[in-house]
Amino acid sequence: MAAAVLEAVEARAAGRPVQALRLRVGALQRLDRDVFDQAFALVGGGGVADGAHVDVVEVAVELRCRDCDHHTVADELVTACGSCGAHDLELVHGDDLVLESITVAGLVAGGQEVR
Repeated sequence: MAAAVLEAVEARAAGRPVQALRLRVGALQRLDRDVFDQAFALVGGGGVADGAHVDVVEVAVELRCRDCDHHTVADELVTACGSCGAHDLELVHGDDLVLESITVAGLVAGGQEVR
């Protein structure tokens, strides 16, 4: 996972040094922050993301029942609707892995240079 995130960061950074990045990660990804941070430091060391701060926004599992349209939010996958008991559920959120933003050294939003 760390290598895939680094690849996306490098593509957005276009060679510019990255100070920080923000990830949206679903609960079903089972992200262990310590393991991810170590892996990201290992694969990103010496590159544009070397030493970058990683901010993680965790997203709960959200399911929609296709029978009654009830939405259920949980920390893990459930197999039956909490309202009607049906098993025909659609995963709305929870398996996300999205690079929401990066902060490039020397720039702020709008491309203004910071000195």
